Amino acid sequence: MFETDNEFLAKHRDAAEQLIRQYLTLDRPLLLHSDLADLAESYCNTDQGRELRGSVLYEVLRAAQEAVITPGAIFFAVRWSVARWSYVGLNLDEFQLREISVSTFLRAKENVAGQVDGEPQLEVDLQPFERRFPRLREIRTIGQGVDYLNRYLSSRLFHEIDEGGHRLYQFLRLHKAPGTPLMLNDRVGNLDELRRALRRADALLASQKPDRPWTEMADELAQLGFEPGWGGTAERARETMSFLSDILEAPSPDSVARFLGRLPMIFTIAIISPHGYFGQENVLGKPDTGGQVVYILDQVRALERAMLEFLQGQGLDIHPQLVVVTRLIPEAEGTTCDQRVEPIEGTQYARILRVPFRNADGSVVPHWISRFRVWPYLERFANEARQEIEREIGQRPDFVIGNYSDGNLVATIMAHQLGVTQCNVAHALEKTKYLYSDLYWREHEGTHNCACQYTADLIAINTADFIITSTYQEIAGTPDSIGQYESYQAYTLPNLYRVVHGVDVFDPKFNIVSPGADPEVFFPYTDEERRHPDLRHRVSNLITGEHENARGTFQDNEKPILFAMSRLDYIKNPAGFVEWYANNEALRQHVNLLLVGGVLNADESTDTEEREQVTSLHRLMTQYDLEHQMRWIGMQTDKKVVGEMYRYVADAQGAFVQPALFEAFGLTVIEAMSSGLPTFATLYGGPLETIEDGVSGFHIDPNNGVEAAEKMLDFFVRASEEPGYWERISNGALERVARHYTWKLYADRLLRLARTYGFWKFFTNIEREEMRRYLEMLYFLAYRPMTEKIAEQE
Repeated sequence: MFETDNEFLAKHRDAAEQLIRQYLTLDRPLLLHSDLADLAESYCNTDQGRELRGSVLYEVLRAAQEAVITPGAIFFAVRWSVARWSYVGLNLDEFQLREISVSTFLRAKENVAGQVDGEPQLEVDLQPFERRFPRLREIRTIGQGVDYLNRYLSSRLFHEIDEGGHRLYQFLRLHKAPGTPLMLNDRVGNLDELRRALRRADALLASQKPDRPWTEMADELAQLGFEPGWGGTAERARETMSFLSDILEAPSPDSVARFLGRLPMIFTIAIISPHGYFGQENVLGKPDTGGQVVYILDQVRALERAMLEFLQGQGLDIHPQLVVVTRLIPEAEGTTCDQRVEPIEGTQYARILRVPFRNADGSVVPHWISRFRVWPYLERFANEARQEIEREIGQRPDFVIGNYSDGNLVATIMAHQLGVTQCNVAHALEKTKYLYSDLYWREHEGTHNCACQYTADLIAINTADFIITSTYQEIAGTPDSIGQYESYQAYTLPNLYRVVHGVDVFDPKFNIVSPGADPEVFFPYTDEERRHPDLRHRVSNLITGEHENARGTFQDNEKPILFAMSRLDYIKNPAGFVEWYANNEALRQHVNLLLVGGVLNADESTDTEEREQVTSLHRLMTQYDLEHQMRWIGMQTDKKVVGEMYRYVADAQGAFVQPALFEAFGLTVIEAMSSGLPTFATLYGGPLETIEDGVSGFHIDPNNGVEAAEKMLDFFVRASEEPGYWERISNGALERVARHYTWKLYADRLLRLARTYGFWKFFTNIEREEMRRYLEMLYFLAYRPMTEKIAEQE
């Protein structure tokens, strides 16, 4: 591979060795992308180094995400483009480049870090199980798995049309709802009879008024072999049958997608979210409790509305049932987390079902447990929760959705036992948050239990029928940053196992489905008729009046407001944001700062990171004399108050800031934009896609606070000098959300995915039985012993 390039290196060895010597003088065995790329760029701008620009060595150094320096060689993990990797070694004696295996790279990494005991390591390689399974090829198609799957499998499945048609007939015959026969009855005994029945039904339906209800034609259609589920009216039923006829005549991806879009397959959904405090009031801001609670509750409301609309359209009088399965916490600390069942506001049939964690002796664990410590309880929780779900709704769910690493593992266990379709939603994978957290996993065991979590992730990702993410970046990152799922492609947990092929982001199970904000709460500030005067007064008093749960007052209430709201933890970066503001005197003169989050007394928190942030915030307010330019208010759990806060800041021609070091999606960004509030958000993670920089908001680099503060200052200066500029960014945010980020779009797409993947699961071995068996061994031989060690420490 490198023959020609090595000839070049031989001719320019002096310059190349001088460059490599600069890396060696750093005296660090592990180098990161920034180390490698920056040094290569600066050296190749010199007279001596210019001759290397454009060489393969230069390109390797520019594209390498990390390097391992050993006495005789340097090994590189090279990411040539999004999701395309290779591993390269540079022999320092011969000065030759060669391709190496991922195993070689990981072994070198383990050795220089001093993380191995000399014993052979278990290697996890899932690639052999994927050789016969379809894969996307183009980077741009990552996250559009269902489209590819329909194209690939429809052509393959119906290559022999009668065989494919027969299997489709079998699927329809098996299809039913509890107590309700659907689609076909015994009068249609085989594929040929189905074709004849479709022709007769088409003639019958064509003779009816388009809006004639199915119920008025039910007897005649039943005589032909058709049961409810085709459509609520003659026109809709005829259209659905035409989609099926198209498949049986000449199948295409479009005809398959249209028909699956009409199949009534999903009536009951279990949504799994075990960690934190899951409730509807007084939970936000508590440890491990934040955006995922808002996300799931809004998700449930949107799914129920979409299901009711769909079932009505298909002519079915069936009540959908959605159950959010979470943990019951007897010591509920003023929340409803000690209640077994809690109806979800804004829904007709959805509820929260709580199941306790249990100790080995069967006793209930009474108190909250950090999400990093829940692993010993999940297997028993999954088994008990499955029984509780069936008891609560009277049947098994049709569809299981896991949330976060813990919920995804529970969904894996449950979906396998029930034989139903499984969807995973990571929200955020921890692996990319902490540098070398896999390599130095033992150093994090007392706090984060990284090894256990990453093993659970690897299992759940590969067993899910499909995975939804809010953004492309969650899957495959950007040209300059690694995606969360991509980071599971290859990694090592020294003395446990190393992964040489773990997750393939070209797998068609990945789909992008972006959420929205609750339209009843987060609506534009200009919508005056919907804004309640009492709520406006309450928010105004909270921000400018006396309040026991606040620090600081605005000396000048006429200034625009720079608003930030989040949990108080390291990744969310609230203290960092306050320091950016504090150090920019011009920004302080132009705007006030409003921060909402956490508690104001560190002693009231049981979370280590939150206590650290609280202490830092108080220190910063005192150090920089922010008492009359900054207002810090404790976490607000009333969504209506939060929604009006966004609008209050918009009234003052302010802006919202999301300064996180990394944000998988950033629901607060969508909430702010939905309110018409110009928004600045981190460029690391989802907001890079959510916001069009300079059009519907602004990107900021949280690692460069000086530049971020200057960008905010430039915005406010321009808004004060250029009439209509603030409104232009505000309107851009509203238009962006309306096009791409609404819960209706989300729910419709998620339900289509559930029907499609459920259909293909029936038709093919899409669950990949061989891989599942392999992962079972990983579960029992690696994951379970890890949980036992955690349990011993409790």
